[in-house]
Amino acid sequence: MVRNNINVLSQTTIDKIAAGEVVERPLSVVKELVENSIDSGATAISVEIKDGGKTFIRVTDNGCGIPQEELSRAFLRHSTSKINDASDLMDIHSLGFRGEALSSISAVSRVELISKPSEQFMGCKYVIEGSKEESVEEVGAPDGTTIFVYQLFYNTPARRKFLKSDTTEMNYIVEMIENLALSHPDISFSFIANGKEKIHTAGNGILKDCIYQIYGKEITSSILSVHQEDEDFIVDGYIGDSTIARGNRNLENFYINGRYIKSSLLSKAVENGYIGFLMQHQYPFCLLNIKTKNANVDVNVHPTKQEVRFDDEIHISDMIYKIVSDKLNNREDIRDVTAGKDEEVKVPKEPSIIDEIEYKSVQPFEASRLNTIKEKLVSEIHKDSPYERQYKDFYESKATNDNGQNANIGSTTAFQQQKMVYEQTSFLSEEAKKSHKIIGQLFDTYWLIEYDEKLYIIDQHAAHEKVLFEKTMKKLGEKQMTSQMISPPIIVSLTTKERNVLNEYMDSFVQLGFVLEDFGGNEYAISGVPANLFSLDTQAVFLEMLKDCEEIKPTDSSELVLEKVASMSCKAAVKGHDKLSILEAEELITDLLALDNPYHCPHGRPTIIAMSKYELEKKFKRIV
Repeated sequence: MVRNNINVLSQTTIDKIAAGEVVERPLSVVKELVENSIDSGATAISVEIKDGGKTFIRVTDNGCGIPQEELSRAFLRHSTSKINDASDLMDIHSLGFRGEALSSISAVSRVELISKPSEQFMGCKYVIEGSKEESVEEVGAPDGTTIFVYQLFYNTPARRKFLKSDTTEMNYIVEMIENLALSHPDISFSFIANGKEKIHTAGNGILKDCIYQIYGKEITSSILSVHQEDEDFIVDGYIGDSTIARGNRNLENFYINGRYIKSSLLSKAVENGYIGFLMQHQYPFCLLNIKTKNANVDVNVHPTKQEVRFDDEIHISDMIYKIVSDKLNNREDIRDVTAGKDEEVKVPKEPSIIDEIEYKSVQPFEASRLNTIKEKLVSEIHKDSPYERQYKDFYESKATNDNGQNANIGSTTAFQQQKMVYEQTSFLSEEAKKSHKIIGQLFDTYWLIEYDEKLYIIDQHAAHEKVLFEKTMKKLGEKQMTSQMISPPIIVSLTTKERNVLNEYMDSFVQLGFVLEDFGGNEYAISGVPANLFSLDTQAVFLEMLKDCEEIKPTDSSELVLEKVASMSCKAAVKGHDKLSILEAEELITDLLALDNPYHCPHGRPTIIAMSKYELEKKFKRIV
């Protein structure tokens, strides 16, 4: 074996190795620089890139700036203004603190920095390339800092070779800036790529405005505000209603003390709160800002600081679950549909945008249109809303005030003093039930009900599933589940996988009313079934439930497992095309509307949708 001598690496090599750990791609550069801008107290940050950030990056802010005498020191390794010693590491409120960003960036690119603190008359331009200082000179400059980064990885071509396409690298940066903008609605963000503006936020401090500018009208009109506080945490933000769902978790956003994080713990808590509101493999929208008070949160779990560890995971998980569950439950959630279109149109339950009113907080409305807009909003609410809702200030729009300046409608005296609250009789109320008019059944599946100038459509299978599920859960809670015995017992043969699943969830099956015993080999004897399943094919239902159990996550709590298994037991529900008499339909509808949350079946499908008389008349051209 050949023994290599131990050598002391040159400073150039050390800098390049360190840069490789901090600067992975253009995204890394932009992230470090923008976070520094945020920490500097900036209220406006502009980012510009070319070629995905490979050839050019510019970050400009109006923050506190860097004094001339500290510029060269800022590019030394482990130089930082954000901590003084190790004791500060557990009380970090800035986005960055390691002091490696500028040093690492300058090691693999050419950097020009122009900065001016407000107290200084002149600014300073500092140029450094490959960790070597090139020049320092006084220049005229506005307050704040601008950093130019040219030809990233010019001296480490192997790193540059592994970068992805310009579009992909740009998209990484877009996602990061969106996350920062959503966590700092009081900062105006601008992002320009190859001369075209991709992102612009107002920075007016209104989170809902920022959500609109990032996600658009459809999502913004269907979100619900949340707030909860205890001795350890303050949680603020928004969650989506049941109409917002995606096949991935891209719409789940979590922030700890202003820092964007990824957390399977928080995702699971939110998704558990949506059980029964979304279909399987659908994920909700949420944007939750979590501020710590007395709780310990370790932000140093991962080098990118995007993962955190909570001192009391059960506490925060239960808190998030309860926030989501409480907000979604006990609120009317009947979906309004537009005749002849697949898209759903809802009158939102929160401060919202009426379809005909274009909502752009960065564009002023003419003052003369304010009353017209307000009257139109009021008219639409009365016309299309047959159930109670509360509307807060119509702050989403911008108006032009008497002086011709851009002014927020919500900040004007008239709109501050007027809370637009309209209460009408709920479709589910006892008073409303007296006026329900059952028109009949459509396609032997859907029941049609006329009420208050709306047509309500109820899916009999989804409705019956929901009724059976709620009855099952109530009996489980009261320990009143009954079993129907079978003689002789039914013998079922299970695969090894099925046996393992049954053994894991045996307690839940027993609580539901199954009576099971090992019959030897791969066989089990079923001598009792839940009373509500007695009329069905016992073996087929049992095997189907076992298969459904494979979808249960290992981390689910015992209560959640039981709830999921209970939802599988709704096999006795009437199906589509099953004939029901008017009396049977009336009984089913009465049972459904008596539930706290009758709007979704246990699997997340809607049980009720509605179509207004107004929409029908538009379709028949009675209204143009």
